[in-house]
Amino acid sequence: MAQVPPRRRRRALAGASGGAASSAPPSARFPGVAIFLAEPRMGRSRRAFLTRLALSKGFSVLDIFSPEVTHVVMEHTSAAEAAAWQERHAASAAPGWTCPTLLDVSWFTESMAAGQPVPVEQRHHLQVAKPRQGTPSPARMLPYACQRPTPLTHHNARLSEALETLAEAAGFEGSEGRLLSFCRAAAVLKALPGPVMALSQLQGLPHFGDHSFRVVQEVLEHGACEEVEQVRRSERYRAMKLFTQMFGVGVKTADRWYQEGLRTLDDLRTRPQRLTQQQQAGLQHHRDLAIPVQQQEAQALQRLVEAAVGQALPGATVTLTGGFRRGKLQGHDVDLLLTHPQEGREAGLLPRVLTLLQRQGLLLYQLYQRSHLGDAAHRARRSHTIDLFERSFCIFRLPLPPETAVGGAQGLWRAVRVDLVVSPISQFPFALLGWTGSKHFERELRRFSRKEKGLRLSSHALSDPEQERSFPAVSEEDIFRHLGLEYLPPEQRNA
Repeated sequence: MAQVPPRRRRRALAGASGGAASSAPPSARFPGVAIFLAEPRMGRSRRAFLTRLALSKGFSVLDIFSPEVTHVVMEHTSAAEAAAWQERHAASAAPGWTCPTLLDVSWFTESMAAGQPVPVEQRHHLQVAKPRQGTPSPARMLPYACQRPTPLTHHNARLSEALETLAEAAGFEGSEGRLLSFCRAAAVLKALPGPVMALSQLQGLPHFGDHSFRVVQEVLEHGACEEVEQVRRSERYRAMKLFTQMFGVGVKTADRWYQEGLRTLDDLRTRPQRLTQQQQAGLQHHRDLAIPVQQQEAQALQRLVEAAVGQALPGATVTLTGGFRRGKLQGHDVDLLLTHPQEGREAGLLPRVLTLLQRQGLLLYQLYQRSHLGDAAHRARRSHTIDLFERSFCIFRLPLPPETAVGGAQGLWRAVRVDLVVSPISQFPFALLGWTGSKHFERELRRFSRKEKGLRLSSHALSDPEQERSFPAVSEEDIFRHLGLEYLPPEQRNA
């Protein structure tokens, strides 16, 4: 046996005492299959998740590599790296021992979708990974934001922010075409490998029309664009931005308020009877909600929800999504995605969690929406950008340690916006991808799916509407693979 002392070997094969990554119980449905998930590039948390998924479907998963292993599964691993891994284990193995074939995670994905081990084919064998392309240069800038890595920090913030201001203003006016044009040009600037210093660097860039070109030219030559500055100073833009940042207020509501002559939060306070309960809660806690949520606060909220979820349904998981998953250090709210590795066990979870949180005094407000996954009428009417998951839009009462109780904190707590979303495990990869963002990245990913592949992507599934079939996935990587796209980790999706 490779590098495993006899005592530890016996303990591993006898079965550990209940850990998620321990050897499978004797009741495994497929006794001739024992999977080992190789961790180096997979990551510990990812390996634990896949282990729970496999065990829930009756597969045997061993936490220690041994002769009992029949299928070694790797992820993000080249054939050369796999060969080196194999040589290390073969060097100390018993004479005559043969290492099982090393498989790409696609075999695991297909087996989980089928509910049984699928035959190993040549395409499941690890192939030499293509070298990851560097940050795109203007000469080879790909047209879709989902085709190029976009880091959180970039070299052209001043230029992209000017274009995004015009995009936001266009959205306030209901001009979807202008909004998308400015967003796409801004996303291109964010993906460039260096700062734009001269207009010649814009030549050949996709999505750069005359208007965006003029804005960049003016910023480069004068340090600011007069059109952008006029927008930022305008009464309408400032009022619309203020209103749309409120909890429960969209562009249509903000526009109606503006047309009625409202301009400030004090104007709203004089007409509380015109506000929904959600908007009243947003107005009441606006001082706190206007303060950016810090990463450590998001993690603290995740722990609070995990405790309630663990009490309501042991084995269920809570994943932090949104901008924090993309590496942001602060944001305006916290998005948490709940699921359970056994399909259907998540049903009814959210009401129980909300009840527990309410009893602990952690909820200042919550708006619950039931799942519409089984509602055919909702499925027929829904937009592809709106999902049907069970969810709750909440305002949490986040306890704060004394040393951090500053700014808008009231006593030793502050109000924070939190969205809780529940997904079945079969749809979890799609939900995770959709709720991670960025908004423009997701919009471009769905546009690419539709225009380039003829497929329909949502937070629920990737499907072929003509052939009426769906593509199974147990990870975001699977979705990228189905679309023929290079996988971009969350921190590279800040388009």
